[in-house]
Order: sequence, then C-alpha cells, then structure tokens
Amino acid sequence: MGCWILNEKLSVLLLLVWLGLNFYLFIDTFHWYEDEDAYIYTRIMLGSTLAWARASATCLNFNCMLILLPVSRNLISFLRGASICCGGALRRQLDKNIAFHKMVAYGIAVNATIHIVAHLINIERYHTSQSKEAGELRNKLSGLGKSPNESYLNPIRTYETNTTGEVLNTIAGVTGVVITVALILIMTSSTELIRRSCYEVFWYTHHLFVVFFIGLIIHGMGQLVRGQTPQSLLLHNVTYCKDHYLEWENTTQCPLPEFSGNKPVAWKWVLSPMVLYICERIVRFWRFRQEVVITKVVIHSSGVLELHMKKRGFKMGPGQYIFVQCPSVSHLEWHPFTLTSAPEEDFFSVHIRVVGDWTAALFKAFGAEEKAFKELWMLPRVAVDGPYGSATTDVFLTPFASILKSIWYKCCNPNTVLALQKVYFYWICRDPSAFEWFADLLFHLETKMAEKGKNDFLSYRIFLTGWDESQATHIALHYDDKMDVITGLRQKTCYGRPNWDHEFKQLAENHPSNTIGVFFCGPKTLSKILQKTCNSYSSVDPRGVQFHYNKESF
Repeated sequence: MGCWILNEKLSVLLLLVWLGLNFYLFIDTFHWYEDEDAYIYTRIMLGSTLAWARASATCLNFNCMLILLPVSRNLISFLRGASICCGGALRRQLDKNIAFHKMVAYGIAVNATIHIVAHLINIERYHTSQSKEAGELRNKLSGLGKSPNESYLNPIRTYETNTTGEVLNTIAGVTGVVITVALILIMTSSTELIRRSCYEVFWYTHHLFVVFFIGLIIHGMGQLVRGQTPQSLLLHNVTYCKDHYLEWENTTQCPLPEFSGNKPVAWKWVLSPMVLYICERIVRFWRFRQEVVITKVVIHSSGVLELHMKKRGFKMGPGQYIFVQCPSVSHLEWHPFTLTSAPEEDFFSVHIRVVGDWTAALFKAFGAEEKAFKELWMLPRVAVDGPYGSATTDVFLTPFASILKSIWYKCCNPNTVLALQKVYFYWICRDPSAFEWFADLLFHLETKMAEKGKNDFLSYRIFLTGWDESQATHIALHYDDKMDVITGLRQKTCYGRPNWDHEFKQLAENHPSNTIGVFFCGPKTLSKILQKTCNSYSSVDPRGVQFHYNKESF
C-alpha cells in the first residue's frame, strides 16, 4: 500500500481535488436553493427536487468546463514543454489526459442523470399543482399570471394540458432532449468494444459534442425554474405573506409576488474552454493545409504499411504520435499513429497495421494490394497533425521503435551525456508475423551495439504466446541454430508469457537503490498486472529501488 501511494500520490491528490470541488459546488448550490427566501414559493410547489436539479446543474456546468481541456492536444503539448511541468511526476499526469477526460465524462453522466430525473419530477409537480387536490396555496401560486401585469411561477398553465407536449414546446424541454440524446450517443459509442471494432462510429458520434455544447448554452434560456424577484421580496415579505395568501389582492402589506426565471449561466462556464478549443481546431486546420511529402513507402508482408514523410518545420520527440488524414479515403476522419522514426533522422515515419475499414482503404489507396508499386507522385495526399506527447488511443503500433532508435543515436553521440544506464526491452506478441518489421530494427541495433562494444546497454527479451503445430515443429528443428528461427536475432525468442515476479525481482537485485522507469504499451489487463508488480517491488524507503510506472493504452 505504501509503495502504491508513493507512485500514485499525485494522481490521487488530483482526483480528490476534482471530487472535492464537485461536492463543494453541489452542497453549496443545494443549500442555496433550499434556504433562499426567493425560492420559498418554488419549493412549496416542487419540494427538494428543486435543489437537486439546480445543484446537479452547477456540477454539470463545472465538468463541461473541464471536459475539453484534456483533449486540447496543443495545450497538453505546451504544458508538457513548459518549465512548470519539467518534473517527471507532473509529466506523468499530463500523459493521463485521456483518463481524466473519461473521469470528467463520468461526472457529466452522473450529474446529467440527477438533473434529468429531478426535472421530470419537477414537471410532474408543476402539473399536479394545477389540480384542486394540490391545496389552496399551490392553486393560488399556479393561477398567478392569468391576469394582466402578473408574472407566473408555474410554467404549466392548466391541468388539462398534455405534459409531454407542454415540455417539448419550451426551449428548456427541446434543448434538454437534444442534449440528452447527444450525450447518450457520445457515451455509448465511446465503449472499448465500439472503439476497437467500429472506430469510425466512435469518431463521428464523438463530434456530437458540438451539438451538446450549443444545446447546453441555449438550455438555460428557457428559464423553467423561477423565483421571486429582489424588488418583490422587499414589498412582499414571503415569510409572513405565505401564511396570508388569501389577503394578497386586498392588502398593501402583501401585494402579489412577482417572479422571474434564472438567467442562463452555462455560457459563463464553458466560454473560455470553447474559445481555447476553437483556437486548437484552427491550429489543426493550419497544419492540415501544410504540405506533406512522402519519400518512401514500404509494404511489409505482415499487413503493415510503412510511410516515410517530410514536412516543413516538423520537430518530434521519441515516443510521440501524429494524426493522419487521407482525403481520398475520408475528408473528415483523422487517425492516430505512433511515430516509429527517431528525432535524429531526417524524416518521420509511421507503421500502419490494417485493423479496420479506414486502414484497409488506406492500404488499398497506396497500392499495397497491387503487384507494381506506384510512383511517389501518384500516391494519394496525406495530411499530418502533430506531433503530440504520449500516445493514448486505439490503433497504434508500439512507440518503442522511435524510443530505441533515439536512445541509440544519443548513446553513439560523444557530445551527449546520457543519464540512462541500461535498457531492458520486453516484447510480447501472439502472431509470429508481427515480429517482422520490428525485428529488422532490433537486428540493426544489435549489430551496432556490438560494433561499439555496448552489448550490455540494451537487453531485450521477446515472448511469443501463440503458434500452431507446424510452427512448433519448425521451431524445434532449428532450436540449436545460432540465430533465432522466428526473428533472425541472436537473442532467442521465449515461448509463453513472462514471469513478471521473477523479472522484477531480478531487476531490483541488479539495480539496488536505483530509480527504474517502467514504460508500457499494450492491453489494460497486462497494464494492471505490471502496475501492481511495480508497486509490490518498490521499496518504501526512498533510498531503495523505486519502480515508476508509465503506461500507454491500446
């Protein structure tokens, strides 16, 4: 437990701050609508669901203010490069931007549910207040506004009305339905199953956030919830007059109360992040217009398309990713891919694996299925947005190609002081064909390290978890070969899954009193295992070995 706190204390602190602000806003707003004199008559009609609806609305506005910030990629990149975020702990929080985005989305869903249920009850209570069974005071309040120069409190004007139709005739009702439908589509299409199997559905429906925010700003203009005006409170002492409602028309001590709706406030919460996000989209559009020159195309037999590109002013860091658009495939869709080149190279590259409709169409557009290669000038145009920090979404290949290349260049540069002492690289794959393109890189690094006398700097272990009977026979026949039969490398492939307890125990023994960064890219199940193992083998004593976990999720 102590080791987990050491690794996750900043994440926990930020979570508690976010939860604390939500609770504070909810409780503060709740008490305001429960205690404020201006809403005494409204509470007589609606009861405590008035406070529940308004408190959840405040939290909804707060979370809608936050939801766009984690997906403002240029803002995250700017903060990552700023001096205030130079510490590793703060950088790791920025790498969790999508996790925070999801957490805020859950906050929106919870508060939206409370808000919707509370207002459905409110509408029903408004409706029943028009009936004779509601009582004289509620009837009296519901009848206000029928004569000239009177303001109303109850937006439903007669008991005989169709409640659903009445709601859909109001600004608040129509926009509420639109917002709810948009939110449901956004949330349901964001599930892991849909993201993996139908990324295009996720991409398109997620852009309903534009409809959501427009509806949110307009929603409050309906002024469904009404309270007594400040001027009326001065003339109409609600504490006294609510018990003398039969005398309202006949005495100057209790003139008829006047009511007005709440002014819309959602725009105040979301205006700044929306302006920031619009600037973000302008920057992305400018990058879309920049020319990208494709210098090389490689088709790997394992169903991977390798693109080498150049773009004016493009500067990258190891492990970063870009978004790629191909107008001939789709004018709207942008897909993320990890950069597999190193910053020291004079080009940038991506390896694109066919995993869906879009990647399959791109594969075909680049002539991957044809026998003859297309000339470079005949290739379709691509647009590139980025580079950005750590990769955290769906269709990436490993970012460690770029990282390993960059480490190699820095290691060979005599003018570079490298604090990194040793690299342990673990690669786990189910399909032997997946090793093809990456094995070429490892072979190159293996050869260069041997030439430089740095055999001990990079230690790598490759694990194959899936094979058929014919492959097993072939592996057994060539077991004693000097080079591995699967990868062609000197380091032999291991079969099965790693024993992580053994691996971490060995690392801790080899590097006592050291800080070890663990960087992971892969499925969530394995991520949880590694994170738990990191915490288990980290010493509570700061002078002992410390494993710091960093993840990138498929």
